[in-house]
Amino acid sequence: MEYAWVEKAWEKIVVKIEKTSQSIGAAFPNGTENGRFVTTPAHDWVAGFWPGLLWLVYGETKNERLKALAVACEAQISHTLWEYDHLHHDVGFMFELSSIKQYEFLADDAAKRHALITANLLAGRFNPVGSFIRAWPNWGDEDHSGWAIIDCMMNLPLLYWASNVIADPRYRHIAELHADMVLKEFIQEDGSVHHIVAFDPETGARLGALPGQGYASDSAWSRGAAWAIYGFALSYKYTGKDKYLAAAKRVAQFFLDHLPADKVPYWDFRLPEQSHDAPRDSAAAAIAASGLLEIASVVEHDEELFYKRAAAEILLSLFHNYADWKDDSEGLLLHGTGYFMKEIFVDASLIYGDYYFVEALLKLKCQ
Repeated sequence: MEYAWVEKAWEKIVVKIEKTSQSIGAAFPNGTENGRFVTTPAHDWVAGFWPGLLWLVYGETKNERLKALAVACEAQISHTLWEYDHLHHDVGFMFELSSIKQYEFLADDAAKRHALITANLLAGRFNPVGSFIRAWPNWGDEDHSGWAIIDCMMNLPLLYWASNVIADPRYRHIAELHADMVLKEFIQEDGSVHHIVAFDPETGARLGALPGQGYASDSAWSRGAAWAIYGFALSYKYTGKDKYLAAAKRVAQFFLDHLPADKVPYWDFRLPEQSHDAPRDSAAAAIAASGLLEIASVVEHDEELFYKRAAAEILLSLFHNYADWKDDSEGLLLHGTGYFMKEIFVDASLIYGDYYFVEALLKLKCQ
């Protein structure tokens, strides 16, 4: 497959991010309304994606203004550690893409400490009787004390990182126990994935799957599959355990087998009446593409070509059919679905879709 288009895509991304950074600044975009991002507090799960995106572009361009914005974002995100009350398991998303990146680029010891403190908070959410990391605090009358969600596979790298940095295996053990639970309880027979599984927090007994952001408890939320592909690939890279790579491949095969012609999934693969009018989720496509490239980086040559081509086909479709290069809009990818059932950011640009689109293109560019 010819990859010359990747350089063109990258050039357009740099131009757009350098422009939109002027209007977004050191804030935390979530999804778009009328082409402009709606921002969210620094404790929101999406907070790390904008500074993470700034670091991706800074790494290639050395644009000092982008670096300054990312540093200003990290200062706000790290302050949530002392506020504490609103934090959740998605501190992995937040601090991996902000504090850890700042530490890697700038050798900033304060940012390193922020990430290590966060790893302790994430480890503290582990429930040993069910071997799961609790997802969220309680919201109103909704009891989340026994809830785990597939997205947490992407928070585990924070724990692996902490184990490596301070030579303490405890964090890795917790990450592996959670990953093993997901292998057993989340992945369905056909390779599709539940969004939420609920446990009795006192006994660890499995109570059942919940729809979450999917259509139904036994449906197949496409972004959940993307999180699983990427998350299991990362668990394999950190541990070398074949069962995690096998899980990533299994979910990837389900994902690829159920893509429509343009390689961008509907928001759920198992809708009762799949139609051309159902919303797509460009974010799920971008996440999956980056995860497929992670698989490609750890397998033998023939498999590497398969997964790299699959990722490139998704990214090429996103570039040609979903990317938004207009000057009056802030998002990169059109047609994302944030939370369909609650009508939150449906047919919108999503900051996490933009982040993984740029990340995946950068991987393809640098391979």
